Amino acid sequence: MKKSDILAAVIIGEVSAWLTLLIFKNIRLELPFWWGLPIVLPILALIGLWIASILGKRLFIIYQAAKFLLVGILNTLIDLGVLNFLILITGVASGLNFSFFKGISFLVAVVNSYFWNKFWTFEKREITKAPKEFVQFFTVALIGLGINVGVASLVVNVIGPQFGLSEKIWANIGAITATFIGMTWNFLGYKFIVFR
Repeated sequence: MKKSDILAAVIIGEVSAWLTLLIFKNIRLELPFWWGLPIVLPILALIGLWIASILGKRLFIIYQAAKFLLVGILNTLIDLGVLNFLILITGVASGLNFSFFKGISFLVAVVNSYFWNKFWTFEKREITKAPKEFVQFFTVALIGLGINVGVASLVVNVIGPQFGLSEKIWANIGAITATFIGMTWNFLGYKFIVFR
């Protein structure tokens, strides 16, 4: 593993920890050892990447997929963090405003995703192709946005809260469901269309 990979894994783990704490604050989830997340998550990210680097010696795509997964986790938490921040400051967790908030949170995560995936996951350093590459990335991301917001809105606004869960928790379930479905599209689109 390169030093830059170690640093990236630690940064991703640390930022992920603080975003998780923000999300937990909004949904009022109390964990007994919440204070340990800023210590534990960077260590787990580093261990996971180290294991992938060992497995990736035989098949490089494993290491690349692990980096994509770490960036995906960060993007998911940025998406959920921005969404929960907007819910926290407005008190709105459903309806048209929820869909608008979900669109904003997704776009913030996409911009973050572009830079992390270009320069770290897929290690594309050339700047000359950047405008065309960003258009391709953004096109893949826009399709991902449609998938993401569509699935989240379906879960939140059409299916609605289930199992006695609160609107805030159900909004997060909708967002997480959308993220997993959209993540598959994004990886394939970024790997085979944008950063091939």
